[in-house]
Amino acid sequence: MTRLTPRSVAGLAAAALGGVVVHDLTQRKHALLRNFPVIGHFRYWVETVGPELRQYIVTSNDEERPFSRDQRSWIYASSKGENNYVGFGTDNDVERVPGYPVVKHRTFAGEGAATAPHGDEGVPVPSAKVLGGPRGRRHAFRPASVVNVSGMSFGALSAPAIRALNEGAAKVGCLQNTGEGSIAPAHRHGGDLVFQIGTAYFGCRDERGRFDLARLVDLVQSAPVRAIEVKLSQGAKPGLGGMLPGAKVDETIAEIRGIPVGVDCASPSRHTAFGDVDSMLDFVEMVADATGLPVGIKSAVGNLEFWDELADQMGPRTRGVDFVNVDGGEGGTGAAPMIFADSVAYPFRIGFSEVYRRFARAGLTDDLTFIGAGKLGLAENALVAFALGADMVNVGREAMLAIGCIQAQKCHTDHCPVGVATQNPRYTRGLDPELKKDRLANYVLALRRDLLKVSEAVGVPHPGLIGPDDIDILDGQRAAVGLRELYDYEPGWGELGPAVRRELLPLLQG
Repeated sequence: MTRLTPRSVAGLAAAALGGVVVHDLTQRKHALLRNFPVIGHFRYWVETVGPELRQYIVTSNDEERPFSRDQRSWIYASSKGENNYVGFGTDNDVERVPGYPVVKHRTFAGEGAATAPHGDEGVPVPSAKVLGGPRGRRHAFRPASVVNVSGMSFGALSAPAIRALNEGAAKVGCLQNTGEGSIAPAHRHGGDLVFQIGTAYFGCRDERGRFDLARLVDLVQSAPVRAIEVKLSQGAKPGLGGMLPGAKVDETIAEIRGIPVGVDCASPSRHTAFGDVDSMLDFVEMVADATGLPVGIKSAVGNLEFWDELADQMGPRTRGVDFVNVDGGEGGTGAAPMIFADSVAYPFRIGFSEVYRRFARAGLTDDLTFIGAGKLGLAENALVAFALGADMVNVGREAMLAIGCIQAQKCHTDHCPVGVATQNPRYTRGLDPELKKDRLANYVLALRRDLLKVSEAVGVPHPGLIGPDDIDILDGQRAAVGLRELYDYEPGWGELGPAVRRELLPLLQG
């Protein structure tokens, strides 16, 4: 029998370690292991024993922020096509947590509601409204998915990440918002786009940084752009403008945006192409006329005078935006001062309801599409958004988690360990778009499935038909208040008009 010496044991250990290194560097399933061979396994080991450790010395499943471990685990399992169900009941503290939403299921089904045991993950869930239809845009269309990918720029996200999102969106009929960083080669892999015009006009600006309509027309005609979004502000840094740290500004980004390499790219806080609601509506109509595309706005909600004036000026129906994308103050960003991320702009539910009420009073809610963003990639949050009147939801950080983000919160440093929010080749090499596109597609299908399942439980065939009377907000075990009462909605608000319902129901019946 051969006797092992310390030297031979060390040699075997070294060989085994070398084998692990080779395996990790050549596999494509896990970006973390590809970028951090061997030591990356410790992260997965800690994750495996996390439930046991947290019982005694760490946080509970629901305490971590911005996304709890339960929320991340659901997204990860969904994106991998794994079992995303839970056992033994909820571990949420429903008895004591204020603000907890409860969906009120119905005993009997309503008009057109499915009665199958489970919603099919492959069933399409189109928007209830035709985007641009009420204003007669030449290229108006009905979005094929109520769940779409939020605005995340190439620059803030890596090229492999953008490509994975684009190809994944194409697989499930989603729209991908470009973010304000313009259209990159990574955006051109089959997915339909919403082109975002930011305050710096990247992709549609002249040599002096001013808006250039001709360049916009040329750009959107060169790519599968289905709509245009004018970004007024975003939830995590409203009134500040975008910020791309110089460490992320490589030659490709500099060329696409028209900026210097390696220099911090700070977008202005406000637009220069218009300066009030009146001129903004002129700008919207000019862009819509030149491109034929639906044109809308994205904004966080702060001072409400803007929304009062917008609803008032859209009243005559001679000018108007085709959609309003309300971004909650709890939304994400790659880089922002803490005070802006923490304390500027209303959170989604308050902000959205304030905006919706103003259009409802003016009788305009069927004239435009309402989009919501800000942690709405979780079914319970999305359902509240639909009940308040949203027609579609955009997912940002949830989409990032689906393609491999581990919530390291290093987006602003260019040291994202899994290659999602960085331009550093040291990390981006680990992210395989061919694998991650399926992760994004699986996640969107799972979210749409859950939205459809809960719609069936409420007795309706589409999440857009869930109204403010279908969800209560709990105050611990003391009281339950309906969304209609809580957000001061009048009868009929938060619901689709009769004409929109008549168009939608035949689509859902095949």
